[in-house]
Amino acid sequence: MTFIINECVGEFYIWLKLYMSYVNILRAGTDHTIWAKGVEFYRDELELMTKRLLEVSSKNTSVEANKGVEHFQNQFIIQQKNLSDLKHQVNNYVKGLSNDAKNHSGHVDAIFITQGDGLRQRYEHLEQIMNSLRHEFNDYLSKWM
Repeated sequence: MTFIINECVGEFYIWLKLYMSYVNILRAGTDHTIWAKGVEFYRDELELMTKRLLEVSSKNTSVEANKGVEHFQNQFIIQQKNLSDLKHQVNNYVKGLSNDAKNHSGHVDAIFITQGDGLRQRYEHLEQIMNSLRHEFNDYLSKWM
């Protein structure tokens, strides 16, 4: 997008022109399907980890074990929210992409490519967090199960 702003001395006015560039929808790729499936996978994984955490908490009543339970409960809640937010953003992205392609004969505003790059980075970051959390949780389980 290009913004052009003109100012006139004496009389103040602004002309704003917005130039949109369109690209073939194929440039957007299909990564959004991978992100959506990945989000579901990690949601399922958090559900399984939560069940395992309940097992640990029912079998171990020590202060140290309970600190770990509380830590992981909090982490699971935070990551559930992050996954839910990402799922919502991916769904909005797909809807916007689809609507724009329908309205412009298979072409979409180039801004969707930028949005897709941002979603990719967010998904990859969340993937790193989930992998780290899984390893940390498995270490905890090996100690307390």
